[in-house]
Amino acid sequence: MGQNFQLVVVSAGTSDPSSTRLLADRVAGRVTTLAGKRAHTVGTTVVELRELATEIANALVSNHIGPKLRNAIATLQHADGIVASTPVYKAGASGLLTSFFQILDNDLLIAKPVVLAATAGTARHALVVDDQMRGLFAYLRTVVVPTSLFASTEDWQDNGLNKRIDRAALELVALMTSGFEKTVRDESWGSYQHEYGSAGGTELTIDLDSDLMRLAAGGASN
Repeated sequence: MGQNFQLVVVSAGTSDPSSTRLLADRVAGRVTTLAGKRAHTVGTTVVELRELATEIANALVSNHIGPKLRNAIATLQHADGIVASTPVYKAGASGLLTSFFQILDNDLLIAKPVVLAATAGTARHALVVDDQMRGLFAYLRTVVVPTSLFASTEDWQDNGLNKRIDRAALELVALMTSGFEKTVRDESWGSYQHEYGSAGGTELTIDLDSDLMRLAAGGASN
């Protein structure tokens, strides 16, 4: 029996249209097609970070989450799969993309499958995805598919890019339909290290009256 999955595309492209968004859309299209061949449906939501730039900057300096940013975070929370796509600036991933993911709760994306993608004007930046982006998403405890995607100007006319997109999309579909995230969250949530206040209520199992917690709060132990 087919299932309905929610895919979220996060694009850090700043132009309209942008090659960054185009690459992400092509991945999303293939995910939808491949899932359909398995009798599943995929609904896609796009988060354009350029529209959230002011709220992202404000959140970085004040911890205030604006309404548009809050909606984007809620969308990610309910995602079954994510495509994160960024342009490369100064030999690095866009600060807009990294800032957005840096302000997320560390528990928000645990076990969610992700495709990482980047675009640039030259192939010299091809390692940005694996060298920089994978580390960030590993810290967030996502499951990044084995195939990373990178498109320079000359790649758009190369059939090799289409093959890589197909491969990454298939890997994402396999993870989404396997139930991996649900299994991890249902059966292994308590075994992860959670920041206080960010564990969806599971931090309430901490004994606040222990000697260690009293000392941490500046009191005296028994």
